[in-house]
Amino acid sequence: MNIVLFGPPGAGKGTQAKILQDKRGLPQLSTGDMLRAAVKAASPLGKKVDAILTKGDLVPDDIVIDIIAERYDQPDCAKGAVFDGFPRTIPQAQALDAMLAKRKKKIDVVLELKVDDKVLLQRVEQRIKEGGILRSDDTPETLARRLKVYYDNTAPLLDYYGKQGKVVTIDGMAPINDVTKAIAAALDAKAR
Repeated sequence: MNIVLFGPPGAGKGTQAKILQDKRGLPQLSTGDMLRAAVKAASPLGKKVDAILTKGDLVPDDIVIDIIAERYDQPDCAKGAVFDGFPRTIPQAQALDAMLAKRKKKIDVVLELKVDDKVLLQRVEQRIKEGGILRSDDTPETLARRLKVYYDNTAPLLDYYGKQGKVVTIDGMAPINDVTKAIAAALDAKAR
């Protein structure tokens, strides 16, 4: 089963991707992790990515798709994967669909973790109060910018996948265990 985890920054996608990996054996394909791994491996593709990142540029979609394809073709992805942080735009979704179609596969379900933006901001503010900033981008100002980018660029994917009948909305505000149970129920229903 191929799953896209969808939701704004801080919605818990990474947490749920790791749980899906542990419980269902579906590897988490995080584009950031894959780009870093390609650079570290110094593969031909990795060297290309390194040169782009060194200049401070964004890695073009076609190269990101090539890296995802390279990773997806590994044996641990035979039963599917969890796409975390990709796609972020409709052209990326179309490229991912084309890459999977070449392998006679498809995105089976898009799990939207629905959260309240105000609560996300409160969470960041609470983390700062409790122990400082965890990441350099973990500030209320940065989160507000990232939310704007998400709603402007990424949220239209809900309509793209919604028209294909693939979106399942999960209450991302619930406790982690409840979110995990809701995801499991949605995946079990899709598998039937």
